[in-house]
Amino acid sequence: MELVILTEETRKDVSARRDVLNAADVAFLCLPDAAAIEAVALVENPSTVIIDTSTAHRVAAGWEYGFPELEGRRGRLASARRIANPGCHASGFIALVEPLVRRGFLAADARLTAFSLTGYSGGGKKMIAAYHEGYRSNGAADGDRQPSTAVDESVLLHGGRQYALGQAHKHLPEMAAICGLVQAPCFSPIVVPHLSGMEVTVPLFREQLARAATLDDLRQVYRDYYGKGGLVRAVDDPAAAEGGFLSSAGLSGRDDLEVSVYGNDERLLLVSRFDNLGKGASGAAIQNMNLAIGAAETEGLVVGGSR
Repeated sequence: MELVILTEETRKDVSARRDVLNAADVAFLCLPDAAAIEAVALVENPSTVIIDTSTAHRVAAGWEYGFPELEGRRGRLASARRIANPGCHASGFIALVEPLVRRGFLAADARLTAFSLTGYSGGGKKMIAAYHEGYRSNGAADGDRQPSTAVDESVLLHGGRQYALGQAHKHLPEMAAICGLVQAPCFSPIVVPHLSGMEVTVPLFREQLARAATLDDLRQVYRDYYGKGGLVRAVDDPAAAEGGFLSSAGLSGRDDLEVSVYGNDERLLLVSRFDNLGKGASGAAIQNMNLAIGAAETEGLVVGGSR
């Protein structure tokens, strides 16, 4: 690969941006939504592949959603010129729910809930800096802290922090649209105190299933659905290797994604684990580029047991 790089002096020059966008075989947009829309408007070369990592085009007409493991999408992505890279939380939810809707185990009008644990790197530079500074400024061990009525942000950073409490998270539209759901789930994203890694859980009661199925039945659905290659795979019990726990940092530093099913035949937990910076972001973008240029799908990516 040869990178086309704008200098600091020209990176905000519209003419310079137009030139490199149209000269490139592939252009990644890592921009706010409005800026991504403006950048796309500059592209006149019909051969240029745009991979947009913003939320601007994920449910837009004319754009292919960049999740190759979903049925029927790999071939379309190979010829697409406009690819919307999935959101991180959305990737975990969709990996779990879309196969069950497609196979008739969940109805389109199912009312679902989900929660997602994410490393703080998903919050960007400011959040990363806040966590790193908070850790440096808080030298006392947890057991040494004295009770206080004041809010100490460095202490708060050591716990999970739920956000998007108003149920308006920016990933909700794609979560519903790509899964074929009538409405988005009730969704609780939670920042946890490690750099990268993500764990998305969708709890289900047996009564929520549109057709009768056991825990083993759902595990088999995922084995069949994701047994055709790509970065998603079904695993039966990864918690067994972690002493009965399932860490949200379990796949940190990797670009693949695992789906598993826990619980029993009455109450089920659908769980996906991956790196929010990997299959939840740049790893997915590289995978989509590989498909678009005809390279091996996993070229340049960290998958399987490697760390």
